[in-house]
This record gives sequence, C-alpha cells and structure tokens, in this order.
Amino acid sequence: MNYPKELAICNAENGYRNIIAVSHLNSLRRIPWENDVAFFLVSFLDPDAREPVCVCPRGLLKKVIAKAEVAGYPAIVGSMLHGNPPSSSECEFSHFPIPSDCSSPERAASAITSFLQNNSIDSLPALTEGMFGSLITQPLHNEDCHDVILDACEQFRCDIEEWHAESGPGAFKAALQFGEVKDMADKAGLFKRYVVKAFGIKHGITPCFMAKPRHGLPGNSGHMHITLVTMDGKDAFTRDTPDPSPPYPDVAHSSDLGRQFLAGLLTSLPDIMPLFAPTMNSYRRLVEDFCTPTTVSGVAHFEIHVPDADANPHFGLAAIIALGGRGVEKKLEIPVPPLSKGENMSGASNKGVRLAKSLKKQSN
Repeated sequence: MNYPKELAICNAENGYRNIIAVSHLNSLRRIPWENDVAFFLVSFLDPDAREPVCVCPRGLLKKVIAKAEVAGYPAIVGSMLHGNPPSSSECEFSHFPIPSDCSSPERAASAITSFLQNNSIDSLPALTEGMFGSLITQPLHNEDCHDVILDACEQFRCDIEEWHAESGPGAFKAALQFGEVKDMADKAGLFKRYVVKAFGIKHGITPCFMAKPRHGLPGNSGHMHITLVTMDGKDAFTRDTPDPSPPYPDVAHSSDLGRQFLAGLLTSLPDIMPLFAPTMNSYRRLVEDFCTPTTVSGVAHFEIHVPDADANPHFGLAAIIALGGRGVEKKLEIPVPPLSKGENMSGASNKGVRLAKSLKKQSN
C-alpha cells in the first residue's frame, strides 16, 4: 500500500510500528445497556519513549495541564489538581428518525445511509419540525428514548444538567454537568460518540453532531465553558471590587489574570481553528446571521462558541487552556473591544480578526 503522506507516529522510518494503548483504571465504567460489561478509556503511547503520542487526545490535555503546573500558575494548576469545577460543555445535535417509507431492514444510521443514496438530505425527516428553541413540549417527541439516555448518562458517569429543544428541525441541546477539565473532556466524548448513538440505534434514530447538517438552518455547536479557581477555591477570573479604570467597561469585574487569559484566547484563536472546526463542513456553520461567531470578538465571557459539536473535546479544552495560559505568561492585553449588547457581529463596529471561511484557507 502506498501512503500519500507519512504520519509522524507511523511511517516508513519506524517500520509503520504499532503504538501502545494503556488503560486508565480510574476511568472504569460499567455499560448498563450491555449487561454492565467493564469499559475503560485509554491513552496512546510511543512504544519507545512510553509517552503519549502527539495525536493522543487525553495525552495532549494532560501535557497542557502539566505545562501550566511547571510554569507556576497556581490558578490553573489549582483548578486542575484539587478537583474544583473549572469547565462545562454543551452539545447541540439533530435527531433524524428512519423515514417511514424506507424499505431498508436496517436500523437507524445504516437505514438512513441507504435512504440518502437515492434521496436528498432535504427529504430526510426530522424528529421535530419548526424553529421552536427551548419549547417545553419538544422533548416529548420520542420521550422514551430521551428518558433512557438521561438515565444511562447518570449511570455511565457523564451526567446531564440540562436537556431541551434548540432552534431548528429535530435540534436538541444537552449541557453536561460541570466538573474538572479532564473529566469533562471524557464525559463530552462519551456522550457524543457512544451513549446517545447507542440508544439512537435502539430507537431508530440517528443523532447527528455534524456542524451543519442542512444549509439555511442553524448548525450544531459544542460550546465550551472554562473557569479557573485559586488554591483556596476563589474564582481567579474576577476581582473583589470593580476596577475603576478598566480598558473596557465589560471587563471592570475581571481580574488581571482573567483579562490575560481572555487575551490569549482572542489573540491566538485564528491559528488553532482546526481543533475547534476540524472538517470542511465546520465552516458552513461559521457564517454570519446564524448566531455563530465569525470573528475573534465573538469569544467572550469564557464561554467559547466557536467549537463544533463534532470537535474533539480533549483537543478543544487543551487549546483553550494553552492559549489562555500563553496570555497569562506573556501578560497579553485584550486586542479588540467587546461588542455591545445587541450589536451585529458582522457589522462595521466589529474590529475582530475574521476567522477562516474554509478548512483549506485555514490550512494554508
């Protein structure tokens, strides 16, 4: 087989070697829908160095946290090591049931794939219709499926704080319970890639985390929240009394560390977009007039809206901590003023750098 491009972890020079998968015993879970069989998360190690390879999601996040510790940032290190709640994650996703006229004997994703071989995506029915975000009756559609997912998430240690309809046909949002950043990344990955899809298969539904399933409708985002606390449990992003002379009124209550962390995010966000928007489809979501940020000024209040629902949560949270840590290390200043309430993100007053409009432009 001819490989079009050699990989850093597996190439001709190292004989296309295997890498080592090491189980983490503290990640043990029981799979309640598979007779409580044991489940472990793993890290992928270089067979010679016995260190995580560069593309290992859990390894990268661990490395970023360790770097913060070595650099001497007690706020960052304290929030990670002492189990305080520094992060949370929201996942938006679409529900597509098997079409009623689908003749395929297969279930869920396979049946929908067969259907789309002869039909357009626009002909695929959604679980709910309309643009009724947060409508209280929407979750009643296929209530049995949603109830078992919520129960399974609790048993599988990826607890859900909130579950409601979002704007768009078949659109829903799940907010995971806040927690320590490494655990949050694990929970978000397991929720998206396993729990929801497992029960979708059982109920004839395909949950879709694609960034932009349909043109002209809202896409699916994966908002990431970050909070840092000091060793004694105080919020490191705020100050006890407002700053009488803040650079912008919006950050009067932000601490110096909080401003520097935010500045690190705003300054370097355009350079790491593939970690937040990893596919060509991602950039169809990041367009004007769909409540998605298209410039760096759209990132504020430490709730980062840029990531897609299908972005890797370990890579995303690692990037956030690394960029924020860089801002603290270099004492960066916030590069652009925050937008006022109700101000158009695509208007002339937005001075933020425009994010890439495609994966190709980002890669170049």
